[in-house]
Formats: sequence, structure tokens, C-alpha cells
Amino acid sequence: MKNTYSYVIGGIIAVAVVVLYILFFTSRTSLNSDKNGAAFNLSDSTVTLPIAYVNIDSLLSNYNFAKDLNEALIRKEESSRATLNQKQREMQTAAQEFERKRQNNAFLSQDRAQQEYDRIMRMQQEYEQTANRLSQEFALEQQKLNFQMEDTIKVRLEEFNKNKKYEIIFSNRGTGTILYSDKKYDITKEVIDFLNKKYGPATAPSSSNEKKE
Repeated sequence: MKNTYSYVIGGIIAVAVVVLYILFFTSRTSLNSDKNGAAFNLSDSTVTLPIAYVNIDSLLSNYNFAKDLNEALIRKEESSRATLNQKQREMQTAAQEFERKRQNNAFLSQDRAQQEYDRIMRMQQEYEQTANRLSQEFALEQQKLNFQMEDTIKVRLEEFNKNKKYEIIFSNRGTGTILYSDKKYDITKEVIDFLNKKYGPATAPSSSNEKKE
């Protein structure tokens, strides 16, 4: 419920920012228009404010750098899963062998049976510790790559906007903070094309760092 309130409040704030900006821009343009003797009409479909938005879901699906980072995470996850699966198989094999010997009275002594049981318990403990460690490492790697992605996009958007001269570029994820906007303000494809031109084709196999120009 707390998250729901956060999303709603975030949406309201974003809409308020847009409204305030439009009001400010309109009033400023109206003053300039009065000085020049020209009228500014927002109902005119040819009028485009210096604002735009980018659909983040589409950008992350089509930006080659994002594809490479995602592939790097997938490989790390697969490696971690393989490590855990191997340890789990070893533990299951040891447990099955222990049970077989116990049922057949194959242990030379109770002490020997206890030693084997303790070994299996240590294997289980090691498995759990490894699972926690790999999970933490994956979360840290994901966080690092997310920061890397955000920084890269911010830098590239500054470069992209040198000629575009947008006052504000919003981000939008699915049914995110922008509840409605004319399609003329959607510059997602234009930004993706610009980013991919700078980065190049997705390499997928190894690189997790942006290529140098």
C-alpha cells in the first residue's frame, strides 16, 4: 500500500511539474508576444513546446549498450546458478549415500556415522552461505551496471540536446508519470538511434563497458 501511495504521489508531482512548466512557458511567451505584437495560441497544433519524453522500457530494449549490460548480468546469473547446482548435486549425492549406508548398517561405528552426518550438514551450510554470497554479489553488480547505464544516458542526452535545445526531457516507463502526451513530444526512437550511433552494435559476449570513441 505504501508503494501504491508513492507511485500516486510521484505521478501527481510529475503532472504538477509539467503543468507549472507549461504555465510558466506560456506566460513568458505571452509577454514576449505582447512586446512583438504577435499572439501565441496553445490550441494551434503547429506549436511545440521545448519539452519531450523518452519511453525508458523501449530505450532499454533497443539501446545496444543496455543489451550488452543485460547479457553480462545474465551470464553472471547463469554462472552462479551452475555453481549452486553443482554444490546441490554433491550434497544430495552425499545424503543419499549416507541414507543407503545407514539402512544397510554399513557404518563401522556410530561415531563414523555421526562424522558423515556432520560433513553433510557442513555441506548444506556451505551451500547456503555460497547462495547468500552470490546473491549479494549479483545485486551489487546489477546496481553498479544500473548506475553505469544512468550516467551514460545522462551524458549522451546532454550531447544529444546541444542541437535539440529542449528545456526538459522527461522519462516515462509504461503507464508511468506521464499520463498523457501528444506523440510529437515522444523522442524515444530519435534518442535510441543517437545512442546506438555513438555506441555501435551490441557485442553481447563480453563487454560491459561503453566503447571509446
